[in-house]
Amino acid sequence: MNAYRIDRTYEWNYDNAPALPPAVRVEEIPGRWDFCGLPIASPLGVPAGPLLNSRWILYYAALGFDVLTYKTVRSIARTSYPLPNVLPVDAAALTGAEPFVAAARAGVDRASWAISFGMPSKDPDVWQRDVEAARKGLPAGKVLVVSVVASPAGEWTLDRIAADFAECARRARDAGADAIEANLSCPNVSTQEGSLYQSADASAAVAAALRTAAPGLPLVLKVGLFDDRDQAEAFVGAIAGVATAISTTNAIATVVLGVDGRPLFNGDRRGIGGRAIGRRCLAELAMLKNVIDQAGARLQLIAVGGVATASDVEDRVAAGARHVQIATAAMLNPFTAVEIRRELAARRAAAVIESSPDFI
Repeated sequence: MNAYRIDRTYEWNYDNAPALPPAVRVEEIPGRWDFCGLPIASPLGVPAGPLLNSRWILYYAALGFDVLTYKTVRSIARTSYPLPNVLPVDAAALTGAEPFVAAARAGVDRASWAISFGMPSKDPDVWQRDVEAARKGLPAGKVLVVSVVASPAGEWTLDRIAADFAECARRARDAGADAIEANLSCPNVSTQEGSLYQSADASAAVAAALRTAAPGLPLVLKVGLFDDRDQAEAFVGAIAGVATAISTTNAIATVVLGVDGRPLFNGDRRGIGGRAIGRRCLAELAMLKNVIDQAGARLQLIAVGGVATASDVEDRVAAGARHVQIATAAMLNPFTAVEIRRELAARRAAAVIESSPDFI
C-alpha cells in the first residue's frame, strides 16, 4: 500500500498527496522522548524525502510520526530530475565500497531503492506559505523541521553558499519551523552543495550562518558517510557548540545498472536507500557516537538509513541515537510507525512485568 507513486512524476505526487486517514490509534511508548530538546511522544520521525508538502506532512503525522521534516527547499525554484525518481534495486547489505548495484527485476523484494530527485524545490514564496500551513495543521506535540540547502551557480564562494543557506533558514523560521536542518549531503547532485559535510571549514561556515539566521531554533546538520574517522572528528570539532544535532546518512551512493547491464542515470551515481544500507548506517552511527563522546561535544544524533522495524529502532537508540527517522519503509508502508509503536509499547510493557517482584 504505497502512498508515494513511484510510477508517477515528482510533480504528480506533489499535487496528489494521499487523503488523511480516518482516526488511527497509535500506542503510547513508555519513556521520555525529545527531539533536540523539544518534547515528543515517540522517537519516530520522517526525514526530508517523502514529505513533499504540508499535505504529505499531515498525512504521516496522523500515522504516528512525531517529527516531520519538510522536503529540502531552496532560495530558487528547481525542477525534479525525470523519471525514474525511485527505482527498486537488487542489493544485499551495502558497505559503501560497491562499484554498482543492479536494478531489481520484476518480483524481486522492493525494500531497497535508488533515489534520483536532485533536490527539487518550489519557489520560496510557495514553500514558505506551505510551511506555514503545515505548522498550523500539526497538533501540539508534533515537531516540524524544515530542510534547507544552498543553490550555488558557477564558482560561488563559501561565504555566498553560507548566505544562501541562511536566507532559506530565515524564511523557514518566519514560516513557523520548529527546527532547521541543513542538507550538507546529497549523493544525487554534482554541484557544490552535494558534499559540503566533507569539508570541516565549509560545514563550520554554514553552521555559523544558520545559527545567526535562526538563533533560537535547534540546528541539525545532515551528513553522508565519512571517508574515515579523522574526517568525522574534524567535522564534529568544527560544528560542536554551534549545531544541535547530526542527522546521519540516509543513502549510500553508487552506480545503478539496468536489467540489461547498462548504466542508468547517464552513469552518474545515485543514492541507495532502504534495507540494504541498514547495517552500514548503524555502524556509522556507532562511530559518530564514539567520536562525539571522545570530543566531549554536546551533539545529539539522529539515526537514518535502513530502519523498518521496532528492533531497528531499539538498535539505533542503543547505539546512541536520540531520534530515529524512517523514509523508504514508510513510503512502502505508511502504517510503519503505527506498527512499530504497537510493538515497542508491548515490549516495554512486557519488560516492566518481567522486572516486577510479583512476576512468576
